[in-house]
Amino acid sequence: MMGLLRLRSALLAGPLLLAPLLLTACAHQVPSAVAPAAPGFLLGLWHGFIFPVAWVASLFVPDVAVYAVPNNGGWYDFGFFIGVVFLGVGSHRSKTVYINRTVRR
Repeated sequence: MMGLLRLRSALLAGPLLLAPLLLTACAHQVPSAVAPAAPGFLLGLWHGFIFPVAWVASLFVPDVAVYAVPNNGGWYDFGFFIGVVFLGVGSHRSKTVYINRTVRR
């Protein structure tokens, strides 16, 4: 009985393990999908830094965009993130003032 259960589980596990391999064989990548002059990390950093100004300008000028659409992917996105969070809007810390004394009259 145990031998039959092992055989059945092996027959079920085989196609489950083989299916992802067959699906990855269908994946096709175009090597020239990204142009060599596409914006990369440094332009993503710059675009993230000027994001607030570009966003306001994009509300009034239709030719202004806040994000370069034909970019080189992950490195542009990483630069854009760093530019927005650390250099741009998110970099300014708020200053909290604590007043611990009372005013006597």
